[in-house]
Amino acid sequence: MMNRNMIIPAVLLAGMAITGCRPSPPVPKPRAYFKIDLPEHRYRQFDSTSFPFTFEFPVYGRISQDRDLIKEQHSPYWINVDVPELDATIYLSYKAITPQEPLDRLIDESYKLSYAHDIRADYIKTPQFRTPNGLVGVYYYVGGNAASSYQFFITDEQKNFIRGSLYFNVTPNADSLKPASDFMKKDMEHLVQTFRFK
Repeated sequence: MMNRNMIIPAVLLAGMAITGCRPSPPVPKPRAYFKIDLPEHRYRQFDSTSFPFTFEFPVYGRISQDRDLIKEQHSPYWINVDVPELDATIYLSYKAITPQEPLDRLIDESYKLSYAHDIRADYIKTPQFRTPNGLVGVYYYVGGNAASSYQFFITDEQKNFIRGSLYFNVTPNADSLKPASDFMKKDMEHLVQTFRFK
């Protein structure tokens, strides 16, 4: 009889121990992205005698040109501002305003290129601006997972037109790119505000 009285509590105790020691159900962790250390915003002048424009760009950036594009007649002044630390590039495409390429056509082309991102964009804001040097233009702020989140054009409305766009060499993901994208937005806006045609 004593054995029976001990067996029942022992079985109950063993059953409770087995069921009570289950691991807690897994809980998904929120996505996290690596923290990046961003440099201080500092600038230097781009002023090459062979180019019809000048501007300030980040000291952590490098000016480069696509050798194949230089050979084309319409694009000898197309340059890039490469930022290796962020794997980012600001592409600058210069065009002279001519009867064959009038200002309204260049603006329309810039609009179409920016709105080509509309498929992936959550929104596109287009504030107009006037620089301290008397130039006018439009920023294109593209929200969402578009390939290029910041673009612009600048013109003197008579002879010169330049278009700029920011690209990162990664698959677009607005959440993970936000810190770097916001950082580069300030550099692009500084470039625009210091831009001058010669």
